[in-house]
Amino acid sequence: MNSHDIIMILVMTFPMFIFTVYPAIVLSDYLERHHQIQENKKRIVLVSVTFLGALILSALLYLV
Repeated sequence: MNSHDIIMILVMTFPMFIFTVYPAIVLSDYLERHHQIQENKKRIVLVSVTFLGALILSALLYLV
């Protein structure tokens, strides 16, 4: 994997946010309801799950 591949995966990550925001919201709401996490932890979970999900999805689409 060269630098061009990594750049293409990172560029494809931004459109994948459309598909990963809703699951991240559902997960963070679930954690808030059932595990009583604080609001700042909820936001950290939301942002990290959205970004990691978009990154994994774009990598899978690019490499497969």
